[in-house]
Amino acid sequence: MTAFWVLAETGPDGGLARISAEVATLGRSLAEAAAAEVVGVVVAAEPDAAAAELARYVPRVLAIAEPAAADHVWAMIAAQRIAALVEERGPDLLLAGAGPDGRDLAGAVSVLTGRGILANATAVTWQDGGPRVEMSVFGGKLVTWSGFSGPAGIVTVRPNTVTAQPASGEAPGADSVEAVTPAGELDQPAVPIVERIEEAGAAAPIEEARIIVAGGRGVGGEEGFELVQEIADALGGAVGATRAAVDAGWINYSQQIGQTGKIVKPQLYLALGISGAIQHKVGMQTADTIVAVNRDPEAPIAEFADLLVVGDLFEVGRALVDELRTRSG
Repeated sequence: MTAFWVLAETGPDGGLARISAEVATLGRSLAEAAAAEVVGVVVAAEPDAAAAELARYVPRVLAIAEPAAADHVWAMIAAQRIAALVEERGPDLLLAGAGPDGRDLAGAVSVLTGRGILANATAVTWQDGGPRVEMSVFGGKLVTWSGFSGPAGIVTVRPNTVTAQPASGEAPGADSVEAVTPAGELDQPAVPIVERIEEAGAAAPIEEARIIVAGGRGVGGEEGFELVQEIADALGGAVGATRAAVDAGWINYSQQIGQTGKIVKPQLYLALGISGAIQHKVGMQTADTIVAVNRDPEAPIAEFADLLVVGDLFEVGRALVDELRTRSG
């Protein structure tokens, strides 16, 4: 039977990473279209929590307990275990997230198994007996559709492309997770983790925010981001930024949105002093509603924003904060 595998990642707490829940949802829909089996794969020092959560999305999960994953860079360790299992069981398609860890994992699995990769997919459908993969290229200026010329390989899926949805029906049973031990030893170089650094005062990941207030070059500096933060606090949202603001040192890289930053999909995206360059657009264009404040009515963001407010962002922003506080009072 045709089999699709979802290569899952774990989060900082040992549970399932959000991007893997998204990929599992996509894998399930592809399997339904192809009349295939969908299987989740978790490799971790302690995979039980993530495997149990993944079983809410797919009917069967393979859990691989690998102690070396605790104190070595995960992707190469996981890739070796997955590659051995792929050679043993021969799945038809591998799906992974296109975040930093997922990209590293997919590349290593590709080298170890000889399978090709279609990377950073923005949509995947099943047509004519194979995956049809949509990819955004050249900074979002072009959209391409591709497939595999030979046996299906590996597809990495961009974050926030799919809304994660657990499978309907009964809760997963105890037999939905299978503990497996792939044959062979770890024989590739293992990179030890010598130090873990957590950013002080880090907010919740902006990829998960329902409301994002983002600032660009027009904010003018760190002081300008104080207003951005005020608005975000009043709306119960998170703060984002363009690369120009990050490069200027006004805000941390962890808040950067765009081609070289985070991909977000909030319900509301409020863009302050952001021109709307294509590199930023690719990171936020899937937001449900985009509201922009800019002095220039001809700024590129006007072409795709749902609402453009032409004016000084500080005047508009301060008025917005006052109105929100009045309503909340």
